Parts: sequence; structure tokens; C-alpha cells
Amino acid sequence: MHHADPDTAVHERLAPQDGDIIVRKIRYGGLSTTDLDQRLRAHGVTTLIIAGVSTSGVVLSTVLDAADRDYRLYVLTDGVADPDPDAHDVLLRQVLPARAHLIETAALPTLLRAGQGCR
Repeated sequence: MHHADPDTAVHERLAPQDGDIIVRKIRYGGLSTTDLDQRLRAHGVTTLIIAGVSTSGVVLSTVLDAADRDYRLYVLTDGVADPDPDAHDVLLRQVLPARAHLIETAALPTLLRAGQGCR
């Protein structure tokens, strides 16, 4: 898909706010072909919360890359999905837990309030 295609538009309820970091990625991972890592580090960010529509693509690639960059990672188990339910299940049960904490979205407010060393 082309970045100008209307199907790639951000839903108005998720639209970036003033001060949000905006990047246009061109590969699966969110860090490898963008300046997102540098921008996050400039803000002192060390923790990432991951959600996405392709557990075997975007989510996996971003988690592996971010783990190699020493981010503390949380994957929202009910905030990820994949067209292949078997791949999705294997990734959530066997692969992602080695690199990230897996939590449900309902636990997110408590995590954010507690800080959990997040920045």
C-alpha cells in the first residue's frame, strides 16, 4: 500500500496529538528503517508497549529488533492478531515470552499507573 492511499489513513480516534512522534515505516519492523529508536531515546523512553495486526510480521519484527536494542517490552495479547491462527498461537506461547512481557489490555492502566520502571 502507498502511504497516501486512503486505506492507510489513521482513524480519527487514534490521530496523533501535539508532541506525538510520527514515523512512516517502510518495512515490517517499526525501528529498522525509521528514526524512531533515536527519537524515543532522545526522550528517555526505555519501555515499549506493542500492539498490531500482524503478529507474525510487524509485531514479531518489532519485538525482536526492540529486544536487541534493550527496550523493556510489553505485548498486548488481546491487541495483536494474525491471519494465521496457528502462527499467532505459537508466537504468543513460545516465541514472544522470551523477549517481552505478555499482558492483556485490561492490565495496561495498572501498569502505567505503577510506572514499572517505564519511561
